[in-house]
Amino acid sequence: MNLFIFDLDGTLVDSALDLAISVNATRRHMGLPDLDHRTINSYVGEGARVLLERAMGAGAPEETVSRALDFFLAFYRAHSLEHTKLYPGVREAIDELHARGKTLAVLTNKPVRISVDILAALGLGEKFFRVYGGNSFEQKKPDPIGVTTLLSETYASNAETIFVGDSAVDIRTARNARVEACGVTWGFDPEGMRAAQPDLIIDRMSELLAYA
Repeated sequence: MNLFIFDLDGTLVDSALDLAISVNATRRHMGLPDLDHRTINSYVGEGARVLLERAMGAGAPEETVSRALDFFLAFYRAHSLEHTKLYPGVREAIDELHARGKTLAVLTNKPVRISVDILAALGLGEKFFRVYGGNSFEQKKPDPIGVTTLLSETYASNAETIFVGDSAVDIRTARNARVEACGVTWGFDPEGMRAAQPDLIIDRMSELLAYA
């Protein structure tokens, strides 16, 4: 493999606590009680708007969701690095892939500016050729546009490209783009990831080096 594309939340970074705190701060702002953190984490993966639609509850008016989203984005920007950290072994694996001359990219449904800031703060920003977020294109994952754009930018073939993620959304993205799908077991949605039947599953990021 020559092009390695990574999801962010649940794959490279453990952002679960900061996301949960930010969602509950938003719910309190909107006059709602806190949710269990595990419930909130189950809502992650399809972008901030979907996260807030789920967090506000079924049937919440569009205007309510929009106000909640505005508050959430402002709060999360200010607090996104209080507890967020790289998963064990991620830094070492990314460093080694980069040292081997592999092209690395991030494709996440999180807003791109926050994603770039998190990677920079954690010391990995310069290792990635591109970071694309949920607002980088008209469509979010599992639409393949992010992957196909990276393929065209790097001139990589589908056969030498692998997408690494922790959720069913990530596996479907890889399938839709016709690239190799790799699931990680340490993320937010291991059951959904397995059910989506990736081409390979890894328990440690260092296992990726065997494909480089």
